[in-house]
Amino acid sequence: MFMRESKGARTVFLRVSAAAESFTFICMIIMFQDNFKMVMLLQNGSQQNSTLPTENWTSVYSAVRWIQMIMAILSILGSGSIIFYAVFQRLVRTSEVQPLFLLSLTDMLLAASWLCGALLFSTSCDSYATCYNLHTVEQTLYMASFFYTLNYVWVLYTGLKEKYRRRLNGFPAQHPAQAKPCRRLATVMSCVLPLLLTMPVFITGNVDQCYVNFTQPYKCLLLYTGALFLSSSVSEVLPACKIMSDYTITIFLITFVITLIGIVVLMFKARSLYKRCVTSLGFFGDSQWTTLRVLERRMVLYPTAFFFCWGPAIFLAAMMLFKPDEVKGWLGVILYILQAFTSASQGLLNCLVYGWTQQHFRSLSMRDANTQTPLLRSQKRSYAALHSSSSKLQNI
Repeated sequence: MFMRESKGARTVFLRVSAAAESFTFICMIIMFQDNFKMVMLLQNGSQQNSTLPTENWTSVYSAVRWIQMIMAILSILGSGSIIFYAVFQRLVRTSEVQPLFLLSLTDMLLAASWLCGALLFSTSCDSYATCYNLHTVEQTLYMASFFYTLNYVWVLYTGLKEKYRRRLNGFPAQHPAQAKPCRRLATVMSCVLPLLLTMPVFITGNVDQCYVNFTQPYKCLLLYTGALFLSSSVSEVLPACKIMSDYTITIFLITFVITLIGIVVLMFKARSLYKRCVTSLGFFGDSQWTTLRVLERRMVLYPTAFFFCWGPAIFLAAMMLFKPDEVKGWLGVILYILQAFTSASQGLLNCLVYGWTQQHFRSLSMRDANTQTPLLRSQKRSYAALHSSSSKLQNI
């Protein structure tokens, strides 16, 4: 039964992937005209003054709109496949899958908010308050995705650490009842902390109407880009709004650095711990070398995937914070377009890096079917029937 369910889930995932590829091809054809205009605009802009007004960059915003929309849809499909697989196989509450499930859920909500932003831009939404509050929600979700990514890697490390101590001492070094509250606290704080950090942005922005200053040129598109080139129609920025703008960029940079360093440190410690565990047994065979190579690949893959998603946004945010004049040129436009490709694809990339490419994740649903004989499975059904009948007698 479990094997049939697993095959069915994989079949659904393959069909969704094929549909996503077809949709991407069609949308790329639609984007060609806008991208061609954008390239011609960049070539002409390099020969003229590098501080053109905002109104001359409508082709850039239009191209970013299509890129953001396509990548957001692919991210929704990717993260949704993990969620569907975990729910379909009843793996949501397992300690191995729950961190990945929460990360995929956050990625799907973040991609949905980016899709809403692209659709609002397409419908010429003039409600600046709506776009500002949507950006605040996006800020909360991407910080939650940062923390859930770190939580996922931390759960992998702690699981390996518990196995090492159990094998070394012959019994668990930490009682399971003491380990669960720590994981639950980390899960809750990964959601609560972004809400606390973005609360000042939401309150100050709506009280002082900061959305008039920062949302006018690009409306509901990506975060932290501001207008590529502010026009004369934008009013003078209030001090409180300027502080909030710098605050959002600062916490974005800080949370990114903390998450990246945490991933690197935890993966390095996991590799060292596994090597110590194997060498303590006095045997280092082919299987152990294979596992060690897998850990080494993860040590490089996890930080690389995280940096790939948010690298352009980090460079663009740092330029806006420390050298805002450098954004007013072709470099800012390139980073802006790259951000639309990479940041909006986080859900798709995470489902591949942390989910479908991991053999352990794919084999979880078949673990029960592969380790039980037909006799054991029939006994399990008999025990379940006896338990249900006894519970009914107790109720009577």
